[in-house]
Amino acid sequence: MNLKFWNQPTGRFIILFLGVFIFLYYFNLFFIGITTKGNLYSSFLDQHLNYIKGLRFILISFSAKILEWMGYQIIVSEFTLHALNTGGINVVYSCLGFGVMSFFSAFIIAWPYKSLKNKLLFIPLGLIVIQTLNITRFILITLFWRKSFFRGSIDHHTLFNTILYTILLILMLFWINNKNKPSKKS
Repeated sequence: MNLKFWNQPTGRFIILFLGVFIFLYYFNLFFIGITTKGNLYSSFLDQHLNYIKGLRFILISFSAKILEWMGYQIIVSEFTLHALNTGGINVVYSCLGFGVMSFFSAFIIAWPYKSLKNKLLFIPLGLIVIQTLNITRFILITLFWRKSFFRGSIDHHTLFNTILYTILLILMLFWINNKNKPSKKS
């Protein structure tokens, strides 16, 4: 590796961003593979440490509870969310947002001009925003996608990702441009 490139903030950012993104993204894919029955299946990881199954459960449960508060009768399973006589969604791995969460986390970790404390506060905030938007998407798909004029002309993942990345870009630009105010010392 060229140390001159690494010693420049831009070079370090590119290397860290790509390294962290690739690690997070492919670790999640690996974990999905190892907790899915098949070739390299680990029953221990599947039964005791399956954060992917946990995230799916949380997203479906929150979406279902909000729809119930809105007056809909809801039917859920491990992979589905349905509002009686309205519509539903099958929550597959690509619906969970691991790619966008990996991108966001890698960007924040690699950004050279913010403190570690600032990064550790902003990452959870961004992940909460991502999953709040994901829950909103689940609810909107359940209620409106069946009759939407977008259906058939655009994939809802593409539509959601466009909206989500736009919101994340605005959020990240705000974070990048927000100068930490110096504390007043008496």
